Amino acid sequence: MEYQSIINSIYKEVSLLENKGTIADYIPELQKINTDKFGIALIDNFQNRYSIGNATEQFSIQSISKVITTSIIFSKMGNDLWQRVGFEPSGNAFNSLVQLEYENGIPRNPFINAGALVIADLMVSHFENPKEYFLSFMKELSENENIEYNETVAQSEKENGYRNAALVNYIKSFHNIQNHPDDVLDFYFHQCSIEMSCLDLAKVFQVFSNNGIVPKTKFKFLTTSQCKRMNALMQMCGFYDQAGEFTFKVGLPGKSGVGGGVVAIYPNHYTVAVWSPKLNKKGNSYYGLETLERLTTITEASIF
Repeated sequence: MEYQSIINSIYKEVSLLENKGTIADYIPELQKINTDKFGIALIDNFQNRYSIGNATEQFSIQSISKVITTSIIFSKMGNDLWQRVGFEPSGNAFNSLVQLEYENGIPRNPFINAGALVIADLMVSHFENPKEYFLSFMKELSENENIEYNETVAQSEKENGYRNAALVNYIKSFHNIQNHPDDVLDFYFHQCSIEMSCLDLAKVFQVFSNNGIVPKTKFKFLTTSQCKRMNALMQMCGFYDQAGEFTFKVGLPGKSGVGGGVVAIYPNHYTVAVWSPKLNKKGNSYYGLETLERLTTITEASIF
């Protein structure tokens, strides 16, 4: 497959589209980003790298980080994890409080904010220094020692994170948060602030395209069964209440973030990441989704 020529043509075509998205406005620091940024990176399972545009420029990955924290805890707890958080699509906005009351403080899945906060609580419980562990693990997966948290973004999220604070306290009222809410929120805001490039993200997500094995070290991070379930979670829940549309149009497991990043996996073939900061009304990168729909259409290959 001529991936470089394919992403070159997609980049050119999508760049000509009117970008109807808007920048995330509830994290002030993200509004400072140049909205014209656009990058694509693809890494195949032979570790060949293909990229175009701003694919090497780092950005705040935000909710894409939830896939990794969930995977870490899943690898530690196994199926006991699903006593604390569900694995069903939510059908509601990513920061909704509505379902928690009906479901007794058990978030619908780990990729909505409520579920990610439960995962953050488990990270605080499992690791003496969860921020240090998570950053080190991301550096290992990406093979990039220059990855860091963006403390300014983390602070911006803390200063404006009233809804997340409400979520974590409400979940704690149901006894599904074990640690102090401030500690949980501190880890959560930092995990979302981590900065990576499209190439970094495509490299990190190789583990999900490789049956749970880290390509460089051959470390079996997830069992084959666990990897299957993480990919299923991305397929069902990776794009908030647009997950069904993404499955219909793209046909790959993936995850988005309000920093404008999107990553997707074609198991046993490739991982691909796109960055374009303007988001559609569902909170997903407008150019990102346009890019990935074209990729699976042109290659005539998806999981279906």
